[in-house]
Amino acid sequence: MFSFNKKGKPIENIEEASKRIKDLELKIEELYSEVGKIKKENEKNIQKFGLLRYNPFNELGGDQSFSLALLDKNNNGVMVSSIFSQEKSRVFGKEIVKGKSKHQLSNEEEEIINQIRSDYGKERKEN
Repeated sequence: MFSFNKKGKPIENIEEASKRIKDLELKIEELYSEVGKIKKENEKNIQKFGLLRYNPFNELGGDQSFSLALLDKNNNGVMVSSIFSQEKSRVFGKEIVKGKSKHQLSNEEEEIINQIRSDYGKERKEN
């Protein structure tokens, strides 16, 4: 008698065991297919991020300005920066494609992209 069973019933013969094994193989194939689809879809989810607070003006105390990068597996996403001064505050959004932008990135924004490449590159090599 076999030890794996269905709904508490022991398997009585080789044919029944063979059928159950084939059923399990089909279910495993379905699961592999589903996992592959999920992995593909997940590539476009935010997987990497970086935040840098800084002071772009010497006359204002504190690091009230910031840049935030939100990127997917392929380094596509968005860079959001807020520049704060005593007179006004501005917010900028820039599209990032493969780690680059059509718009000029500030030194701080470049620093975040480089940090993300470095941090997440190490993680890939370690895994």
